Amino acid sequence: MKIVIVGAGAAGLSIGWKLAEAGAETVVLERAQPGSGATWAAAGMLAATAESGGAHEVESIFTSKAMTLWPAFAESLEEESGRSIAFRRDGSLIVARSAAETAGLRSRAAAGCGAIIAAEEARTMEPLLAAYIDAALWAPGDAQVDSRALGRALATAFLRAGGTLQANEAVVRIERLPGGRIGARTPFAFHEADALILAAGAWTARIEGLPPGAVPPVRPVKGEIIALAAPTGEALPQRLVWGEGVYLVPRRDRLLVGATVSESGFDTALTDAARDWLRARASALMPVLSGWPLVEHWAGLRPGSPDGLPLLGATAVEGLYVASGQYRNGILFAPIMAEVMCRLVLERRVSPEIAAFDPTRFQSGTVL
Repeated sequence: MKIVIVGAGAAGLSIGWKLAEAGAETVVLERAQPGSGATWAAAGMLAATAESGGAHEVESIFTSKAMTLWPAFAESLEEESGRSIAFRRDGSLIVARSAAETAGLRSRAAAGCGAIIAAEEARTMEPLLAAYIDAALWAPGDAQVDSRALGRALATAFLRAGGTLQANEAVVRIERLPGGRIGARTPFAFHEADALILAAGAWTARIEGLPPGAVPPVRPVKGEIIALAAPTGEALPQRLVWGEGVYLVPRRDRLLVGATVSESGFDTALTDAARDWLRARASALMPVLSGWPLVEHWAGLRPGSPDGLPLLGATAVEGLYVASGQYRNGILFAPIMAEVMCRLVLERRVSPEIAAFDPTRFQSGTVL
């Protein structure tokens, strides 16, 4: 069986790696360089608890299952690629500024999402936290991974498993062929396949050739992130920290601060307003950060969907599948997306956990 995957981000490469390991002839086509889009721009949080606030129930269940897969997935990926992805399970602190915010965190703790700790204990765990905080939710199971290292490792593991990776080869059109086969046309070649998986992130809906009702309604959602350097003698936080509308991710000798949310089409221009807002929010959460130098500022495009849930599964077009719309959870969902898509494409088995993510749900006007 030959399978073509459009997009070499965390989703496309994870799915491709597992398909190639299963013996399928797998080709991944990437418009730029592997792992250079949303995967490169991501902060790499595997924060099931932190992301559970306000999430739809079906997505929360999917998130929990993804987290259970991550330790083994990380171990296998590092072994097969020979590269470190800096997987760390240091937990998250979600900080409340007031009694009202603490009450909201208590309801999440009651649902099994971590435990409430007093402000003094939170500051003992993270001494840089501001004095004003009321309490915090401690989620010891949350983790992180270096997303840029992840992209490189996935590309290596995919190639070592026998996959073919074509960089700088943008798919411009999908073409349906007699006999149920399907193909992807690029400026350089036509790649015919038994199955084609659209995993092109924010660009998923930009590929031509599909009937209007079959175009996945994925749109780009811009996010900007900054990185602050720890001055000599200053220690980084040890955990993921959430509060003041931002998150802080310690990464070697720097601290990532993210992320803004704006719908600006495919514009990835950096803005002073976003930079200043991120720095101000981080400094409110940890006052000492106001004096830390800014060493990097970047932007990425998340793949959003109309109802905020992923698009994962078969489309109305024979042989065409979608793995997109993960919004902020592309890194977190990588292992479980690989598992369920391999099962679907190779065995024609639909996993119960992705029923709510059916890509055809928008065609009937049904939105969760």
